[in-house]
Amino acid sequence: MADNNTNATKVITGLVRFSYAHVFKPVSVGETDEPKYSVSLIIPKSDTATIKKIEAAVNAAKEQGKTSKWGGKIPGGLKTPLRDGDEERPDDEAYADSYFVNCSSMQKPGIIDAAKKAITDEEEFYSGCYGRASLNFFAYNASGNKGVAAGLNNLQKIKDGDPLSGRQSAEADFNDDFDVEDDDVDF
Repeated sequence: MADNNTNATKVITGLVRFSYAHVFKPVSVGETDEPKYSVSLIIPKSDTATIKKIEAAVNAAKEQGKTSKWGGKIPGGLKTPLRDGDEERPDDEAYADSYFVNCSSMQKPGIIDAAKKAITDEEEFYSGCYGRASLNFFAYNASGNKGVAAGLNNLQKIKDGDPLSGRQSAEADFNDDFDVEDDDVDF
């Protein structure tokens, strides 16, 4: 499916895995930070089409930032949102052989399922499920930090996956046949 968007800083990803999903209620990272909706997108390194779209959008954001944020030139050492999971999260199996992008927004993202129906149940969209994301990349210059960040627009859940919380379902925890006779229970 072709992306017909003419906005050079907007990207619709291929299939990604969602992690650290805070998409129903905004969360503050630090004590002084304003609450934001956020999610980390785990992108397989084999998805070269999505990686190329993100790199192109980051470059477009750099060009826009050159005049709007950085006084006419692109500074060296810019922070960019596309990060290598093998290098930055070597002990996290979910990030192996993947890149990741952390994205956030002050506004709640739209969240739909594969049939394009709104997801409102917080149990339905979770860290570990798979889907696509709509992002917008932008330049920033704040408190001496310069770079390009990813803004979260909308999310589409495509399929379930193992939760990344480490927590199992009640059915998985209690999958044995445990019998209790009335005489054994004495509270």
